[in-house]
Parts: sequence; structure tokens; C-alpha cells
Amino acid sequence: MPRWTDKVVLITGGSAGLGRAIAQAFAAAGARVMIVGRDPQRLDEAVAAMTAAGLKVLGRRADITSPQDVRELLDHVAATCGRLDVLVNCAGRSSRGLISETPPERFAELLELNFIATVRCTQAALPLLIASRGHVVNIGSLATKTASPYLGAYSASKFPLAAFSQQLRLEYGPQGVHALLVCPGPIRRDDAGARYDVESAGLPDTARRPGAGVKLTGIDPHALSQKIIHACERRQAELIVPGRARLMFAVAQLWPTLGDWIVRRMT
Repeated sequence: MPRWTDKVVLITGGSAGLGRAIAQAFAAAGARVMIVGRDPQRLDEAVAAMTAAGLKVLGRRADITSPQDVRELLDHVAATCGRLDVLVNCAGRSSRGLISETPPERFAELLELNFIATVRCTQAALPLLIASRGHVVNIGSLATKTASPYLGAYSASKFPLAAFSQQLRLEYGPQGVHALLVCPGPIRRDDAGARYDVESAGLPDTARRPGAGVKLTGIDPHALSQKIIHACERRQAELIVPGRARLMFAVAQLWPTLGDWIVRRMT
């Protein structure tokens, strides 16, 4: 019997990219998966494709920047599934730009989606997760641990996930809730070369590339999804991919100027 049989997994941003790959992985492991997205057409297509592959996947349209939508979403999960075992906060967006040319409103916009929405969904889900001794999976980025040039408001909107995940561990770990922070490098995707053409106009050519030109091979989202499931089973605190990035983060904490030099060499 699959190890996640009848466990309920809720995934924001689950209709595309890494979120969709995580949904497929949990469903293939036996879980009942509900994916959340704002675009009804994309959501329906993702559910239809995974259902056709024999996976147990439901879809729910919601805007996680809306408190009312999030309340209704978690009420729906409770009424439909009766429990929640895993919340994956995967919805998010990157950006490009110089700090001097990124308006404060853009910082607020990305902070709302990349961080505040994660807080909102987690708070709404905690009663169910405490009952199941379940898992909160916060999908960050290498930018959750270190800034890079030309990422506009992205790094500032991702950094808070590290503090939030640690505080979750400290406050709710004793109640059985597992919090996992995932910090991957650039995820391999078909449109990676053209997503930021407009935002990166006037910036060095590296800015339009995945990770703003970080010298790392794109990560296979399906392989990463399996690592995330295994990290949940081991109740790890963090999953950093590639693992060697941990050394850079440690060096940067002890010697910030050396960390800056490494970032410049790596981008």
C-alpha cells in the first residue's frame, strides 16, 4: 500500500510548474490531492490531465491574496476531505529589476503573494494540521537564503519564509506539526528563457535567464518533488538544492563580503 494512502494534500500554485509536479508526486504516492490556482482554465486542464493518468486530484479556484478566498478554501477542504495532512505553499512569482528602479508598490505586491499569502494559508490550515500532526511545506528559493543582483523585489519577498518556517518549528513542532522550508535553485521549465524579457530590458543579459543567470543547471521539478516527499517523511527542517549551496550560505553568515564575492562569481 502506498505510504501516503488517503492522506490529504493541499497545494497552492498546483496547476503549473513545480506545484503541479508536487501534486503528481503526492498523488502517485497514494494521497488525495487538491490543487489551488487562480486561472480556471489552467486549473481544469491540470486536473483533467492528472485524472486521466489515474491520479486522485481535485481542483479549487482561489486567490490566496484574498482572506475570504482562503477561509472558504480551508472550509471546503474540511467539509470535502474531513482532514488535512500536508499544506504545500507553492504559489509565488519572481521578478527582475534594479532596486533603484523597483517601486515600493512592486515590493508590496510580491511580499503579499510570496510571503503574506503563505502566512494566511498556514494560519487557516493550522487547526487541521495540528489534528493530523501534519506538514507545512514552504517553497522558497535560493533567494530565501541569499540575495542576487537584478532580482528586483524577489529576494526581499522570499527572505521572510526562512524566519516564518523556523518560528513554525519552534511554536508548533511540540504539537506535532512539521515545517519544511524548501530552497531550490532555478527550476527547469519550457518558458524559462523568455519570461523576464520585458522586466530585464536594460539590464545585463544574464538578468533574463533563470535565477538571473546563476551558474546552476536547471532542476528537474519531478526529481525535486520526490526529494520533498522524502523530506516530509524524515520531517526535515530544510531542503536546499543543490546541497552544496549550504556551504555558501554558511560562509556568507560568517563572512558577508566573501559571500557577496561568491554570489558575484556564481551569477
